[in-house]
Amino acid sequence: MGNKVNVQDGAVIHCTYQKHPTQIGNNVSIGHNAIVHGCTVHDNVLIGMGAIVMDNCVIESNSIIAAGAVVTQNTHVESGTIYAGVPAKKVKDISQDLISGEIDRIANNYIMYSGWFKE
Repeated sequence: MGNKVNVQDGAVIHCTYQKHPTQIGNNVSIGHNAIVHGCTVHDNVLIGMGAIVMDNCVIESNSIIAAGAVVTQNTHVESGTIYAGVPAKKVKDISQDLISGEIDRIANNYIMYSGWFKE
């Protein structure tokens, strides 16, 4: 697990024993009740609430998995895209504004929130 990763309430991170490890890069937000299972998540990724990312998936940098999406086994999510639906499919490319306005903002907010509990 990389730096500036936030795993929100109810999320599950798991792997498939001796088959599919789970690797999570930097600046990643994993939303409430999401399941991240036996996959690779690169840097600057937002995985929405209740989303499921299955075995052997690769989520490239600067991508968003929409809330409730189901990314089925062996799916490769290209950098700079949004995937949504069941099963998840590419719905659009991400603008630089969305990367800084959502992916970075959410990750940075959780760093701020953690500071509230240091006292």
